[in-house]
Amino acid sequence: MKLLACNANRPLAEAIADYLDMRLTRSEVKSFADEEIFVRIDENVRGEDVFVIQSTSHPANDNLMQLLIMMDALKRASARRITAVIPYFGYARQDRKTDGRTPISAKLVANLISSAGADRVLTVDLHAGQIQGFFDIPTDNLFGSPVMIDDIKERYGKDKIVVVSPDVGGVVRARSLAKRLDDADLAIVDKRRPEAGKSEVMNIIGDVSGKRCIMLDDMCDSGGTLANAAAALKEAGAKSVSAYVSHGVLSGKAVDRIEKSVLDELVMTDTIAPSDEAKKSKSIRILPIAPLLGEAIRRIANEESVSKLFDR
Repeated sequence: MKLLACNANRPLAEAIADYLDMRLTRSEVKSFADEEIFVRIDENVRGEDVFVIQSTSHPANDNLMQLLIMMDALKRASARRITAVIPYFGYARQDRKTDGRTPISAKLVANLISSAGADRVLTVDLHAGQIQGFFDIPTDNLFGSPVMIDDIKERYGKDKIVVVSPDVGGVVRARSLAKRLDDADLAIVDKRRPEAGKSEVMNIIGDVSGKRCIMLDDMCDSGGTLANAAAALKEAGAKSVSAYVSHGVLSGKAVDRIEKSVLDELVMTDTIAPSDEAKKSKSIRILPIAPLLGEAIRRIANEESVSKLFDR
């Protein structure tokens, strides 16, 4: 087995290698003056089971091209099996036609990854579970919940908590977490716009008064949804509000928006390399995802069950 890393999240790749007590395979990934990407693998990979670690986060197109070109190089170097380890799968929100003459970009990206030489895919908390079906190769979609559950139990102990979905679409994810937290209570933030031109009204479905609220989402992009939901929960009498997300996209002024909100803290995993601003923020805490990904890689390499990671 060999581990290869592109440039999107080198610290995560090194942490995975440490977990597996391995070193990263020597390789070079660089851009020419005209921004074309060049890759060279500096070790023999013939007949090897190779795992390429690369999130397709910002800049999404550059990181995606690095992954595709690296897999092409591996295929041409006669690697026996290539697994694309994509902690954060970019373009996942474009998983359906939202209007006439619009693309399904997530399907296109899945096709590109397969065509470039991937034999299987390993990812974390896809925005929509059905994206697994976009791939015609085996795909393992890990859940970040085990990492979050351990942290929540350590932080909140026997406090009265309620798991909150910040929108109707995330109810299944929130219900699953609540079940693993000894059947904790569940609440939903229902956003409605009464009529065109009127601001959104936040309705809280469920009792949050006097309780510690744990909001759960797959990602935090602009931070607006979580900030507004936190304000609505505090108005409904919540004792505290924390948000747990798998992917800290944090575009634009998201960090500033989180810091100015009533959120007690935003907890995210490091599937995307956190910015210096996010690292310095007192409102943001980062959980390492490397042990979960490392164990999944070990199980795939040994032909063991990956789903048993979540049997608890």
